[in-house]
Amino acid sequence: MLTGAAMDDRAGAQAGMAPAWPLLKAPPTPWPTRRLGPFAVSAMGLGCMNICHAYGEPLAETDAARLLWAALDAGVTHLDTAALYGFGLSEAWIGRHLSAHRDRFVLASKCGMTGVDDGRGGKVRVIDGRPATLKATCDEALKRLRTDVIDLYYLHRWDKQVPIEDSVGALADLVRAGKIRAIGLSEVSAATLQRAHAVHPIAAVQSEYSLWTRNPELGVLQACRELGVAFVAFSPLGRGVLTATPPDPAALHPKDIRRAMPRFAPPHWARNLALREQLVRLAAQAGCTPAQLALAWVLSRGPHVHALPGTTRQEHLMENLQALRLSVDAALLAELEAVFAPQAVSGARYNAQGEEEVDTERF
Repeated sequence: MLTGAAMDDRAGAQAGMAPAWPLLKAPPTPWPTRRLGPFAVSAMGLGCMNICHAYGEPLAETDAARLLWAALDAGVTHLDTAALYGFGLSEAWIGRHLSAHRDRFVLASKCGMTGVDDGRGGKVRVIDGRPATLKATCDEALKRLRTDVIDLYYLHRWDKQVPIEDSVGALADLVRAGKIRAIGLSEVSAATLQRAHAVHPIAAVQSEYSLWTRNPELGVLQACRELGVAFVAFSPLGRGVLTATPPDPAALHPKDIRRAMPRFAPPHWARNLALREQLVRLAAQAGCTPAQLALAWVLSRGPHVHALPGTTRQEHLMENLQALRLSVDAALLAELEAVFAPQAVSGARYNAQGEEEVDTERF
C-alpha cells in the first residue's frame, strides 16, 4: 500500500517527473562482501562525488537519482559521500532520494573539509578539524541525509593545526551520542592512523589508491591490515585514465580538478597515456575491459581493501561491478603491477597545495 507521499511521487512520475520514491527492484544475487568496520558491505561501493562535484557541471538531479537507484537495484550496499561534495548537494540528494531505503545500504560521509561563504555569494573550500566544527557539520549532514545516524563518518582531511587526538575525540563523542556508528580517516599516514586509533578504534581509512597511485603501499595499507582497519580505495580508476575512454585534458571543464593535477599536464600526460596502453593490452589478454582489470588489481591487494569508484553513468556502474566476478591469473596481475611501478608514473598526483594538505606517505 502506498503512503500519501508515495502516491504523490507516483503522480509526479505520471506527469513526466522523476519520482522521489521509486519501486526498486529486489536485490540481485549478492556481490562478494568485505568488512567495513562493524558492517559487511559489497566489496565495491559507489563514490558519490562525481554526481555533483570536482569534474565539471553537476548531473541533473533526476539523472543523479536514477544513478543512485540503479546502484541499489544492482546490489551496491556501500554509498560514500561528504559534506564537501557540491557543498552539501550530494548529501541532500542521497537524503531526498534514498532515505526511504535507508536499511538497504551502509552510509558513509565525511567532515573536516567543507565549504564556507566566500563573501561574494559563493563557497570556498576549507579544512577545519576543530571539535566544534566537526560536530556542527555532523548535525547539518544528518538533516541533509534525512537520517538519525551516519554509519561511517570520516575525517576528510587531518587539519594539521589541530591535534589528531582532538579531532578523533570529537568524533568519538558523536559515537557516544548515537549520531555516528563508526569513525574513519582519509588521506592519513600510518603514524597518524596509529595515534588516532589509540583514542578510539578506527573502522576505515580512505585514500587514493590505484595502479598509478601506490602511496598507501609505503605504510598505511599494512598498518590497516595489522590494526584490523578497512582500507577504502578512492579513485581506483586513476580519475578516468585507467578506462577505455581516458579524459582529454584539453577538453576538461574549466572547473575540473584534474586541470590542476600535474599528471594531466605536459610533459607527464603523454608518458602516462603511453603507460595506459599496457593496461589495454593486458585487459585484452584477460578478456575484460581496462577498468575491470584495474579494479580487480585493487581488490587483489588484500581482503581488507575495498574499491570505491565513482561514475555519472549507469553503464559504467554495471561495467565496474562485473570486476567483482572476474578471475585474473596471478602472473598477469604481477605483470600489470610491474608495468605501473611507482617510478614509471610521471608527475605528482596533486599540485603543491594539494600535496601539503594530505598526510600520506610519499615516494
